[in-house]
Amino acid sequence: MDEKDIKIIEMLISNARIPKTRIAKELNVTEAAIRKRIANLERREEILGYRAVINYKKVGLVASLTGVDVEPESLWQVVEELKGMDAVKALWLTTGDHTIMTEIVATSVDELSKIHEKIASMQGVKRVCPSVITDILK
Repeated sequence: MDEKDIKIIEMLISNARIPKTRIAKELNVTEAAIRKRIANLERREEILGYRAVINYKKVGLVASLTGVDVEPESLWQVVEELKGMDAVKALWLTTGDHTIMTEIVATSVDELSKIHEKIASMQGVKRVCPSVITDILK
């Protein structure tokens, strides 16, 4: 990864829909070169995907950032189970208060609660710590 790749990543973080022509102009290279660099970043899994940032409240959804504490020997089993859940939109291994952090999106508070209960019942899960998102500020 070089300086141009880092600049491409920074631009995509700011706006994943930025035209490749604008990135090319900013970096003084061809659009084809940008396409190739982005394809390589994706192939190497340095870019994992693209998604919209949604104001859940305005579209009638409810979401949480949920910490999940796991027994060390069950970590990868729990990770795979969480990956398989449609409601889990993002998943991170973390240091600090929780082993795993998730972003969970549901159609109602009741559904969100059921999802948290399902996670809590997974083998190896010690604790589930949900924080319901009330407003998205940035």
